[in-house]
Amino acid sequence: MKKRIVLLMAFIALVLAGCLNTESDVKEDDSSTDSTSETAEDKGTGTASAPTIEILGMSTSEDDLNILRDQLTKNGFNVELNIQPDYGSFTSQKEAGNYDLALNSWTTVTGNPDYAVRSLFTSDGDNSLFADEKADELVNKASTQLQDEYTETYKELEQHVVFDQAYIVPLYVSYKAQAVNHEVIDESTVRLPKSRAAVWEDYDFVDESKRDSEPLILQQAIGALTSLDPIKGNDGSINTLNTNMYVRLVNLTDDDQVVSDGSLSLNHAIAEGNEDYYFLLRDDINFAAVEDMEAVDTGERVGAEDVVFSLERAKDKDSVPDHRTYSLHESMKEISIVSDLSELDTAATDGGTVREKLEEGIDNEITELVTDKTQVDNESGVYQVVKVTTENPFPQVLNYLAHQSAGIVSKDQVESINTYDVEDYDVNTDIAYGDQRTVTEGNSYDNTLYASGPYIMTHKNDYEAHFVKNPAYMPGTEKEPKISEVIVKFIQDPDSALSALRNGEIHILNGVPETKYDIVEEDDKLTLQQNESNGVSYLAFNMDNREVSSSVPLRQAVLYSVNQEEIISFYQGNKMNAVSTVTPLVDTGLSLEADSEKVKELLSEYDGN
Repeated sequence: MKKRIVLLMAFIALVLAGCLNTESDVKEDDSSTDSTSETAEDKGTGTASAPTIEILGMSTSEDDLNILRDQLTKNGFNVELNIQPDYGSFTSQKEAGNYDLALNSWTTVTGNPDYAVRSLFTSDGDNSLFADEKADELVNKASTQLQDEYTETYKELEQHVVFDQAYIVPLYVSYKAQAVNHEVIDESTVRLPKSRAAVWEDYDFVDESKRDSEPLILQQAIGALTSLDPIKGNDGSINTLNTNMYVRLVNLTDDDQVVSDGSLSLNHAIAEGNEDYYFLLRDDINFAAVEDMEAVDTGERVGAEDVVFSLERAKDKDSVPDHRTYSLHESMKEISIVSDLSELDTAATDGGTVREKLEEGIDNEITELVTDKTQVDNESGVYQVVKVTTENPFPQVLNYLAHQSAGIVSKDQVESINTYDVEDYDVNTDIAYGDQRTVTEGNSYDNTLYASGPYIMTHKNDYEAHFVKNPAYMPGTEKEPKISEVIVKFIQDPDSALSALRNGEIHILNGVPETKYDIVEEDDKLTLQQNESNGVSYLAFNMDNREVSSSVPLRQAVLYSVNQEEIISFYQGNKMNAVSTVTPLVDTGLSLEADSEKVKELLSEYDGN
């Protein structure tokens, strides 16, 4: 009986992956951007009854597809390639369920292992790949443990998800690399954090006199934006954009430490017991709006009321249609504004009191707490303090509060826009806060964005998005944005993006392909910056109404067909081995090795069922 398996290869990148071509691939299949096939029988390695794998992917991942095609063919599978030209075409196919296996890229942008697994490996995760009670139990168990305890739990999770059930097939961990035109941009101001998105407010020109007269020009691959409401998207189309439009309670350093620097909090503290988290708010950030393509100070302070509203909606999956980040914030039980000053005298988890921790390094001690943001005056010692209480002890909640989905929106503005009934929301007639149509040229909608971060988007089209500086974002401090205008160009093809950098059309390229490092290093005007990343590429099986959905041996046969060492060699050593999305964060000691003999046994077991 012929068995047909549809394999969808998706490339969802927070950074650009390289366009990879081997000499043999080019010679054997110059038409791989169209539907093509190469069977195991053609190569003399299989039979006519070999399982057929249909691989659907994007042109940007063509070389990964070619490598996987060859590896699977050699292990007895028939392989067909169907390469789509863009992310939208791929998404349509994925949403229709026309696949058996998907190639995804996941980056843990919060720097903590719970983020690496909760969204993907829990039954109710907002990007859930499968439903498995044991995986749910292990994810939740690890979330309550400290680092010296959770390593063994994550090892058990990887064993179950990858090896026992073969829900995913790990490929590799990527490095982070970006190139800077150091003749235009002061490279010392350009950070390359392991997890956090780009920090635009730090960037500066070599010639500082250009700050107000010339734009900073950046690039990203995806121009169709999920949403400019921070809770409604968690993908490469909006992560960097929303990170720079909405301030958060805390931030991550370049090596994933949680800090208050550059956030809405002057300081934060953890009460003894690790269930209560306190944040002392600063009073020098107002929301910005857009009028006549310019950013204006609304005069509305970003305050505790907005924090409570933003975090309550972040953890409520029914607060907006198609909420994609709620699982990141469901650990929060209550978000409140502290009004009793004596509450800050409670013991802190690492000694002293919460109040002592909140007052470290600030200019004026806390003399009064208020619940009305219009009454705040830090210079007089009048502050607001927000408290986040978790369901269970969960220090990793701080990492989630540093994520772009925890960006602070204006309570009044969002409530004035989102007047629809969530259950009856109609994308064709209802315009939600953050809908990209409100900033897209040619549409008749008004720009209704209110930005609490350093920049706000004024408008976009199919080719680029324009941002301007928030005039009321920490003015007079080192975190006041230096460059007045930012343009983000949408360039999907990595080679075209690199050419744009070399030609001076963009100033910084985030996501230099591994095979292009030498080109950057040989260009006198460019600097290559590198760092390890939390980005993992992996294959995920379609667990709904497909033959692979019910056959563990078939899934395992694919698992052991993939040779990571061959892939890493192709990338000239600029990839690292992976077991799961938690690999960059926790060393479980597990590893995946290709095993052709085991593949034969598994396919035989599959044929016998």
